[in-house]
Amino acid sequence: MKYPIGIQDFEKLRTNGYSYVDKSRFVYKLATEGEYYFLSRPRRFGKSLFLSTLEAYFQGKKELFEGLAIYDLETEWKKYPIFHIDLNTANFREKDSLYMVLNDYLTTWESKYGARESEATLALRFKGVIARAAEKEGCGVVILIDEYDKPILQTLRDPELQAEHRAQLKAFYSVLKTQDRYIKFAFLTGVTKFGKVSVFSDLNNLTDISMDHRYISICGMTEKELLTNFKEGISELAEANGDTEEATIAKLKARYDGYHFEENTVGIYNPFSVLNTLSRLRYKDYWFETGTPTFLVDLLKMHNYRLPDMTKERVSDDVINSVDSLSTNPIPVIYQSGYLTIKGYDERFKKYLLGFPNKEVEEGFLNFLLPLYCSAGDRSAFMVDEFVKDVEAGHVEQFMNRLTAFFADNSYQVAGEAELYFQNALYLIFKIMGFHTQVEIPTSDGRMDVLIQTSDYIYIIECKLDGSAEEALQQIEVKNYAAPFAMDKRTVVKLGINFSSKTRGVESWKQHEQHRRHDCYDC
Repeated sequence: MKYPIGIQDFEKLRTNGYSYVDKSRFVYKLATEGEYYFLSRPRRFGKSLFLSTLEAYFQGKKELFEGLAIYDLETEWKKYPIFHIDLNTANFREKDSLYMVLNDYLTTWESKYGARESEATLALRFKGVIARAAEKEGCGVVILIDEYDKPILQTLRDPELQAEHRAQLKAFYSVLKTQDRYIKFAFLTGVTKFGKVSVFSDLNNLTDISMDHRYISICGMTEKELLTNFKEGISELAEANGDTEEATIAKLKARYDGYHFEENTVGIYNPFSVLNTLSRLRYKDYWFETGTPTFLVDLLKMHNYRLPDMTKERVSDDVINSVDSLSTNPIPVIYQSGYLTIKGYDERFKKYLLGFPNKEVEEGFLNFLLPLYCSAGDRSAFMVDEFVKDVEAGHVEQFMNRLTAFFADNSYQVAGEAELYFQNALYLIFKIMGFHTQVEIPTSDGRMDVLIQTSDYIYIIECKLDGSAEEALQQIEVKNYAAPFAMDKRTVVKLGINFSSKTRGVESWKQHEQHRRHDCYDC
């Protein structure tokens, strides 16, 4: 099988015999039922390919759709003038970068449809070229804009330049409304949806299909599509890894499925990771490795976010669907970028429950963040495997020595608040190690800082900042945090750790081990 990895051109895909999951029914439905649409999906989910499919359709290239669902539905196959803007590959971190990209597109179109001296701004030029194209061709124009929000996401660290980009985009995109009489169809894609005072404030004629159940599988693939289109590839993957086909499907599901763009809908597989896995016959974090989510680090810095809260978020429809630079909540961007997904819906309070979609995203996200919280996080000297063995075996002194080394000379790159920094770092460390880790667990008489559970040990950890390890250990005793595990057969280890805000590391620690409970039936 030929897998269309990185192929974003529909004509190239169809003429060169690549495998294709038929999405043409969505093209027909969109084209015949409406005019203006917006779709938000994570990167590498097939948005660009879908726009290319729309372009081929509106170019009247009937031959490319032979054998697809739309082939017998469409009867006219009419050709329309198309304005296709792709903002996906440009760098918008320099001043005037957005202007130069849009100017290049407009110059190309003006060479075909003409220009007027009075059209001095980008918006006026766009307005003029749309009108002239429609009049020259005798039909409405089609406008396709890919990754409309790239200039905004790339400038999170530069509020001044971001504001400039937003102003340019707002004026430019507003033409879609003012030139309605000349436009046959418009489709915009992006990772995020910016609202309020942002670029969408004037575009109230856009239909957002991002969370519309009718279009949930417009990008990506369902399990049915995976099994129908790639049966041969699944068999080859199973054979290459010594698995049954059933086990192979289960692995693909756990690692790459799990995206939900509305409550109570089928899960969507990440197409980029699935295709790479089938092609290379190896399971890896392909989607995560292709793009470092540096803007997420910017958001964590801006909002002093508690990482353990990420998989407990409960957000309303308004929050999940709109992003604004003035917002104090980074979750909408993190969700819309694909690092979180809808896990459930609280009907009573009208709140979405969010969490990591699959193993690829969870492991990739945690491993990406770890070095940012500690300079030792990306060094082999840390010896992750030895750390895991020590925790599993109850070797407290050994793993605490490693933990102390982990924090030594760190650069404190993410959180600006010391207590939050240490809490996030501890969460990342033990979560990555694969242990069942909880933080700030409510009890009847307080709140436990960290709880770690292995098959043989329960670690109750209390942390202090600029205090003492003895004080931390005493709090575990006074608050009786171990009470819920009185009947547990595992060994309970109580551990007090004191962190220093000055050195940003472990200053001291102290433990108390509660012996494992033994049941005696002969006494």
